[in-house]
Amino acid sequence: MSSEIASASASSAAAAANFSSTRTTLSEISEADSTLRVGLDLVSAARRNLSFLRAVSDSSHWLHHTPTLLEAIRRYDELWMPLMADLTVGSAPPLILPPIDVEWVWFCHTLKPVRYREYCESRFSKLIGKAAIFDEENEEYALMRCREIWVRKYPNEPFENEVDSDSGFSDPVLVPAIGELFAEVDKQRFLYSKFSEPYRSDFVYLIAARQRYKGFLHMLQRSSGEVCCRLVPASDILLMWLTHQSYPTVYAEDLKEIESEMGKVVSVWETVGKKEVEETKNLWETTFDQPYEKAGGEIGFNFNVVVPVKPPVYWEISDKDVNAKYKSMLPRFLLEVCVFVRLKAEMKATQEDAKRDIFRLRMVRCHRDLKLDKTVSDFSNKSWRKAWHLYCEFGTKGVIVELRRLGGYCFKSSTVEETVTFYWNDLLRAPSLTLQRRIDQQVKIIASITPPVQAPYLLKCVPDRVTDDSGAMVSDVILRMNQYRSQEGRWLSRSVLDHAGRECFVIRMRVGGGFWRRGGEKPSAVKWDDRIIEIREGSWSYVAASIGRAPEKVVGTATPKEPPEQWNAAWQFSTGDELVVRWETSMSISGLSFGLRSQAAESTVKLLKGRKMQYQVKKAEPQDANGACRNGEEEKEEDKEEEGFLTLVRFTEDDPDGRATALLNWKLLVVEFMPEEDAVFVLLLCTSILRSVSDMKKEDMGSLLIRRRLKEAKLGSRDWGSVVLHPFSCSSSTSSPYLQPWYLDAKAVMESDGADRTTKPPSLSYSPEEGSDQLYKQGIFT
Repeated sequence: MSSEIASASASSAAAAANFSSTRTTLSEISEADSTLRVGLDLVSAARRNLSFLRAVSDSSHWLHHTPTLLEAIRRYDELWMPLMADLTVGSAPPLILPPIDVEWVWFCHTLKPVRYREYCESRFSKLIGKAAIFDEENEEYALMRCREIWVRKYPNEPFENEVDSDSGFSDPVLVPAIGELFAEVDKQRFLYSKFSEPYRSDFVYLIAARQRYKGFLHMLQRSSGEVCCRLVPASDILLMWLTHQSYPTVYAEDLKEIESEMGKVVSVWETVGKKEVEETKNLWETTFDQPYEKAGGEIGFNFNVVVPVKPPVYWEISDKDVNAKYKSMLPRFLLEVCVFVRLKAEMKATQEDAKRDIFRLRMVRCHRDLKLDKTVSDFSNKSWRKAWHLYCEFGTKGVIVELRRLGGYCFKSSTVEETVTFYWNDLLRAPSLTLQRRIDQQVKIIASITPPVQAPYLLKCVPDRVTDDSGAMVSDVILRMNQYRSQEGRWLSRSVLDHAGRECFVIRMRVGGGFWRRGGEKPSAVKWDDRIIEIREGSWSYVAASIGRAPEKVVGTATPKEPPEQWNAAWQFSTGDELVVRWETSMSISGLSFGLRSQAAESTVKLLKGRKMQYQVKKAEPQDANGACRNGEEEKEEDKEEEGFLTLVRFTEDDPDGRATALLNWKLLVVEFMPEEDAVFVLLLCTSILRSVSDMKKEDMGSLLIRRRLKEAKLGSRDWGSVVLHPFSCSSSTSSPYLQPWYLDAKAVMESDGADRTTKPPSLSYSPEEGSDQLYKQGIFT
């Protein structure tokens, strides 16, 4: 393999010798350059294609079944293409769009430009193009007009594909051309998985991708006849290339001068090796003096992968955010970041200094404890090297790269030599979303990002003071303010904090009734049916230090009710949902069962125990020296790691196989959920389960007896979820649970200031007005 890489490098060096000594920058590739002219609005076309591919992916339960696909190919070949040939005048295609099944076959066919042109010319003696229709209203009109023409032209052929996708079939005998098309369409069914990240549709990203695609074409033109290896497009360039191909007449006209060179580009499902990847990287660096890979523009060693590498964070396009109605909640935005380093030859020569120098990555804001170090000697080769690959919340503001020198008697001590800063706002305005900085004129550092997109919400509940029926904290301060009028009722309270530590809800759980006043009656536990849970929107109104009142607006309640037969507990939510809980005789966490009944007609919902679907944690199966699989104790330990986790899955007409919309840990009262999942519903669900299990177990399962705000880690020191390292990042500092998704080691991430609140609660003394432990034990699990 090393000889292949050396050969690729030598080939690139030979090609570079024929180039001009002046490098071209991406920003210098002019739109007016006739040799690189693209006669298509690639940005709008790519957005439209992504929307179309998503619709095709969502239709997988019927569109990709063999009977449906065979009928779609027949309709395309026998009906649609002859219709288009009749309606095409000159090179201008008619402004119509076919039904989705025919358009899908057409799209896949155009991704083989040579085959498609041969097909068109052999049957119609001309190349059939596609109209550039990007506006939704125009699309609806084009589809309606197509239907009218179709009905007149083919009165006995339905406009929609009416084949029963579930019907049985025998393999038909296909003519070679149609059989090849069937194989091509069937292969492309997973194409959307390569571009499903939500930032792909962002205008800023697509503008940068268009610039890089034009740079790729420029590179092909410059290296014409000099490069023998095939070239591998990065994912952003690939998206633009496929979009360009999907408009065949425009593609043929734009690239007629470099048509032979386009045959060297690896298509989406072809297998490629390290040699081709290195050749492409080296040629790009030679042409533009930039790393080929970038954030949102990865390049893989093998394109022939149905399911891409699982990213460490889960994000996808959300059509709506139902939580916009809660003014106390602010969305969470994530972006992907890559940082590359390249040294000058002079710096590489000083090996002793290189051993003493390190690069350190820190954040501009948030996560002050983050210090990711790489030694300068790690970048000793001549090309760009990726130093860090991570995902950051937009609130981190940017990254700082420091050049530090180790010195003194303490090896760990170091002094800052020079720093460079990359702010997200500057990168968003930069060409190709990429900026270059220098350190000491000998080190080049390039950072690239993807546009920030809305990510799942992260909320955690932390203990807070006991409150009375009105929502005021029970304390001498409130008594004095109320002229010593007694405070009625006792409620456990939990403050809900978002990813940035902001209070957004207050959860209150009723456990006691009666009055408390000095020397007077003490509250007593209420019946189970009266132990309601309520959620109030907003933050505490503090009147003195940490003493205050809960917000007034109640946005959700959970009321205990008589459970059905064979169930141990039941709750009725104000959202219209009903939760039932059952505990098998084993009385272990694994014996818990949950049921959800929803009044929403458009979907059904299930609770799956453990981390499932996108939250599943796959671990290598441990073996002993003899190859034996793990023993029973190891299996029990793995089961224990899943305790407390529940995955909320919704089933709809568009997602018949289910889609996970939330992950809950009811023992820690921590939730992660998609924007289309209601925050109040998820919090009610999590709290009700904890209350139910604690009552059935007769044990404080989630530290409910804690009735004071515990000291949290200082805001900004190690903010959970603010920075997540990519698993293939070059950085070795991945041991911290705060640099991984929270659910990989939730117990460590959610502990309060180093104290583990999931085992033995801290020893706290409570005042008489707050009530004794016995009151709350009676109100929770006795």
